[in-house]
Amino acid sequence: MEDFDTARFLYLAILLGAVAFYTLVSYRRALGQMLRHVILWALIFIGIMAGYGLWQDVAPRLAPVQITHGNGVFEVPKDANGQFNLVAKINGKNIRFLVDTGASTIVLSHSDAEKAGVAIDEKAYTGVAQTANGAVRTALVNIETLNIGGIQDSNVRAYVTDGDLFGSLLGMEYLQRFEKIEILRDKIILTR
Repeated sequence: MEDFDTARFLYLAILLGAVAFYTLVSYRRALGQMLRHVILWALIFIGIMAGYGLWQDVAPRLAPVQITHGNGVFEVPKDANGQFNLVAKINGKNIRFLVDTGASTIVLSHSDAEKAGVAIDEKAYTGVAQTANGAVRTALVNIETLNIGGIQDSNVRAYVTDGDLFGSLLGMEYLQRFEKIEILRDKIILTR
């Protein structure tokens, strides 16, 4: 361990020792009750840590990102922010998209493009797009495969930004491939 880690460990050990000493002195006449309290708090701590560790696995089941009905129909529920987010597979990698009827095209954040293996040369940023956050440079790319709810498209045109983008956008150029788009109170239904 480094010196800083050793000092931190020593501090925490002394603090834990002081709490343990105080607890023993306070409960010296009721050691059985103290043991029950220690076990209870240990179980609560373990439960909180397990819940935190498993949250990434449990969260999609509690609030599904999208529901595929088959036959080219799937629905996307509104999230807590009132937006419609879905997960699409780009070149086999899961990428989260905001369904954005105000966006003209598919726009990938730089990190999502890298994750999906979309090759971007720094010299390719020749375009400029106006966003709510101002102008950003863009690069035209070709997505080999884009799969949403079992519907797969090949050679899909998209843009990658070099600016700060909170996530990727699924714009109207792609949404127009659907036969019907229904926006209900708390969900959007896409039908191909």
